[in-house]
Amino acid sequence: MKLQRKNRLRASALGALVVSGALVLTACGSDDNTKDSGSASGKPSAAAAGDIKCDGAKGKLLASGSSAQKNAIELWVKNYMAACSGVEVNYKSSSSGEGIVAFNQGTVGFAGSDSALKPEQVEESKKICTGGQGIDLPMVGGPIALGFNVAGVDKLNLDAATVANIFNDKIKKWDDEAIKKLNPGVTLPSTPIQAFHRSDDSGTTENLTKYLKAAAPDAWPHEAAKKWAAPGGQSASGSASVAAQVKQVDGAIGYFELSFASSQSIKTVDLNTGAAAPVAATGENASKAIAAAKVSGTGSDLALKLDYTTKADGAYPLVLVTYEVVCDKGNKAETLPTVKSFLNYTSSDAGQKVLLENGYAPIPAEINAKVREAVAALS
Repeated sequence: MKLQRKNRLRASALGALVVSGALVLTACGSDDNTKDSGSASGKPSAAAAGDIKCDGAKGKLLASGSSAQKNAIELWVKNYMAACSGVEVNYKSSSSGEGIVAFNQGTVGFAGSDSALKPEQVEESKKICTGGQGIDLPMVGGPIALGFNVAGVDKLNLDAATVANIFNDKIKKWDDEAIKKLNPGVTLPSTPIQAFHRSDDSGTTENLTKYLKAAAPDAWPHEAAKKWAAPGGQSASGSASVAAQVKQVDGAIGYFELSFASSQSIKTVDLNTGAAAPVAATGENASKAIAAAKVSGTGSDLALKLDYTTKADGAYPLVLVTYEVVCDKGNKAETLPTVKSFLNYTSSDAGQKVLLENGYAPIPAEINAKVREAVAALS
């Protein structure tokens, strides 16, 4: 018994150390001016010290899906496994589409997705969720950053129409009059714009194009989709690769989750939304925009309809919400306790605080309260 206790203490200490190191790395790589929530102090995250309830969790839980929430899931898993001895949570970061396929094949306990289930996917889930169906639980929010690399330019303001015209190959140089008008007093070079987009089907692309379609419909004639449709520009596979290109190419601009910008010290665009001042891409500002979302799902399904055109002060509307897709009823008996225990932690105050510490956006309290109720009712 003493040896087991010693091993548990050692595992807990190691888990806290790994999480603390990850938080320090993220904070050190950040170039935004918002104050970090203490993660750079060397202290363990609030979640690591929180009361994680294991509640009968046991064995191995497999999950897969969205890469946009990869960094958040990894931190949650480290905290959770440090608290719940003998439990293993294995999340395969692939894509939303692959995650939902795996979920509807019954090979994972839950899936991560950047988009809510489509009606045909819900119907398919009923074969796996005995007596129930797949539901969407919003768990991770975050800003999609527009990272830029323009020599001599440290701060850049753009509006939706200008962003659309840049990525639609209409604005070709950084000293274009439309950009100059939004950045009075800033010396902009005549450097050609190198716009990078995703080559793979991407939930991040889908959310960017939803924003452009809603906020600048005249400048963005393409339908919102996971596959890039605009002409011109250069492509790269995955957010990490797009960020790497922006980092090394003068005149570049691209889009990716904020954590990729923070970890590589890439400067990000402030959006001119019509609010009193341009809005920076931060977790807090993304949360303000997500707070304007409406629940479009029914029953325990909490799919959200985001407001990409909000002009509220301090609200950054270019956001992404990822869902955990689970069975409301008919979960496998051997994994149900772990699914409920883990998602109870991720939706807790401590779990959501991890998001803000790492460039993501906590789900607004009113919506998150409904998520907790849905998790408690899983069967």
